[in-house]
Amino acid sequence: MKHKILIVDDEVMLTELLSAHLQDCGYETLSANDAGRAVELLSKEPDLILLDINMPGIDGLALCRSIREHVSCPILFLTARVTEQDMINGFGYGGDDYITKPFRLNELTARIAAHLRRDERSRQKQSVLSSGLLLVNLSERKVFYGETEIPFSRREFDLIEFFLTNANQVFDRDKIYEAVWGYDAEGDSGVIKEHVRKIRTKLKEYTGKEFIETVWGVGYQWKSS
Repeated sequence: MKHKILIVDDEVMLTELLSAHLQDCGYETLSANDAGRAVELLSKEPDLILLDINMPGIDGLALCRSIREHVSCPILFLTARVTEQDMINGFGYGGDDYITKPFRLNELTARIAAHLRRDERSRQKQSVLSSGLLLVNLSERKVFYGETEIPFSRREFDLIEFFLTNANQVFDRDKIYEAVWGYDAEGDSGVIKEHVRKIRTKLKEYTGKEFIETVWGVGYQWKSS
């Protein structure tokens, strides 16, 4: 199976160049030109991330710090910054290596191969789902928006996992109840409405956004960003 490498850089030409080179080397590549798209691609479970520091908006350091607890793969910074303090900051935020621009492609490829070999000996992947900047860590059963954890009850998390796994699909309350509570559960689907209300309230409070949409006369769906 090919290793997947996520390339995150706001320079489109550079991501295209690196993607083509790494594909020639036998890797599968994913590309993002901003932090939001990079977070979305985490659900593809990359084996290694190449992350530029100097990006507009959310820079590479902030992005690394927000996702580090949710991905166990190596993160290699790509940057023109060369000061010792910058390197210390990069490692402090969870980076595994620091490659300064300009760099030789052969050197980058060798570093990638070395980190992947090291990671295969110790890595335990965590399963992550995402919707925009919302991260749902299935392994730890936690939900984060950026660096902030949003508290949910066990059943609320079960519903979020169900909705997000089936994003953009509409389900009526009976179907949701059977999928989350089980066919043999004692109760009725009327509890869905109250649980969805609580989930919406918490998500709105922490993110300012609506994720679960009511399809009148039918049911609910998770709106992917």
